[in-house]
Amino acid sequence: MSIIMAFCVVLVVLAIGDVISAKTKAFIPSVFVSAILFLIGFWTFLPQDLIDISSLGMPFALLAMYLLITHMGTMMSVSELISQWKTITIAFMGLVGMCAGTMTIGTLLFGWDAVVAGTPPLTGGIVAAIMMSDAFAAKGMQDLAVLAIVMYVMQGFAGYPLTALCLKKEGKRLLSLYRSGEMVAAKPKDFNVDTPKKSKYSIFPPLPEKYRTTYMYLAKLGLVAWAAVSFAAATNEVVSRYVVCLIFGVIASEIGFLERKPLNESNSFGWLMTSLMAYVFAQLAKATPAMLVEIFIPLLGIIIIGVAGMALFSTVIGKKLGYSKEMAFSVALTALYGFPPNYILTDEASKALAETPEEKEFLIDQMLPKMLVGGFTTVTIASVIIAGVFIKFL
Repeated sequence: MSIIMAFCVVLVVLAIGDVISAKTKAFIPSVFVSAILFLIGFWTFLPQDLIDISSLGMPFALLAMYLLITHMGTMMSVSELISQWKTITIAFMGLVGMCAGTMTIGTLLFGWDAVVAGTPPLTGGIVAAIMMSDAFAAKGMQDLAVLAIVMYVMQGFAGYPLTALCLKKEGKRLLSLYRSGEMVAAKPKDFNVDTPKKSKYSIFPPLPEKYRTTYMYLAKLGLVAWAAVSFAAATNEVVSRYVVCLIFGVIASEIGFLERKPLNESNSFGWLMTSLMAYVFAQLAKATPAMLVEIFIPLLGIIIIGVAGMALFSTVIGKKLGYSKEMAFSVALTALYGFPPNYILTDEASKALAETPEEKEFLIDQMLPKMLVGGFTTVTIASVIIAGVFIKFL
């Protein structure tokens, strides 16, 4: 197979996943569709090294991970995160509950290694899934490497129906208060993921417009990622290099050296994410039908136990912070899918419940900011940190 043919096969499969996800309003996740197609292909006619032939595998995927995680750090405005501390606390506590459940009950039922492989991907991030899969593959534990990837593929099926149910209950509660006059349509302070505010800690002047080129954005991002990886190596990776990349991205953007979302500014984000997604599915080439049957019970069990722990912790802390149990659980559940499903699920629930455009706007204003912050906190930040910690358990 030629490089261009392999590239086209990979991208067509990924595109089919996107189309089906869009048609079903994200009820069927694109990653699930793509994973099924790749599995069927690897078991029949696709070469096992398809992703490597297409040039989307290693070492390019490793470079993509360094740059993407550093880029994620630039999306974090410290001041805005502080202003949304209640939502962030609930989201983090939900993940604490998930980890507590899997590391206690899950370990008793399925063993330590299976829990270490499956828990970080369940917290939401593609990067977490790759980190755990690579770590277990390096130790020759291929079944657990596949478990990490399949966990990432399947987690949405637990998150979507539970979130839809919780948001509808929360929407009914809010509407009853709105219709009785106990609540008015006032927009809460929003968390602007797209355009974080300029940091008050900035010491570097803004880059003049004429120098804002693709090369400049990527050069500066690369320098920060390089510094992060070098720092991690110099400290014997006491903290995972991926977590250090995230932290360095936060610092570099807060002091003004890096622009916010530099990969978007350089129009490079989509290309790097394509490589990362392709590399995820490359791991499925090693997944035999027998292996999938073997990991099915641990996969299902870890999801059930993890989500139960998440529900317990998020609803308890949510009640103390003034959130309903449905809203608190919904915020925590964003770990299982992130953006854009968190937006789509909120919009669908608001449409289904509202009888007027004003009521829909009221529901969106009340629920969407919390859902966006929850997804950003868990998938972008917490999943990388959790994976960095769990790697040390191997």
